Amino acid sequence: MKQINTTKAPAAIGPYSQGFVTGNILFSAGQIPLDAATGEVVGDDITAQTEQVMKNLGAILKEAGSSFEKTLKTTCFLSDMGNFAAFNEVYGKYFTGKPARSCVAVKTLPKNVLVEVEVIAEI
Repeated sequence: MKQINTTKAPAAIGPYSQGFVTGNILFSAGQIPLDAATGEVVGDDITAQTEQVMKNLGAILKEAGSSFEKTLKTTCFLSDMGNFAAFNEVYGKYFTGKPARSCVAVKTLPKNVLVEVEVIAEI
């Protein structure tokens, strides 16, 4: 098992890792729209926040030796399903291989952000 840690994605804000690779599979932690350098939330709307989440996931995927195209499954958390269409617009630009996905509305996310996404990807 190999722990994934990159300064190009936000450091964990709790007792967890950015991700782990076991065999040829990456399991990422959920990524929220934090700037890796400052730890501050990026964006006020779902589009800007989703773009930052994808940037963070991209850094973790790259560090693990994977990519958006090799993603097998995503789990997406939205604070408001009213943002679903706008979220999908951004999501679809990155996950062109159409991995399996779950997308659920949750009451609250860390730092009151609008979106969080985690991935399972092949290396």
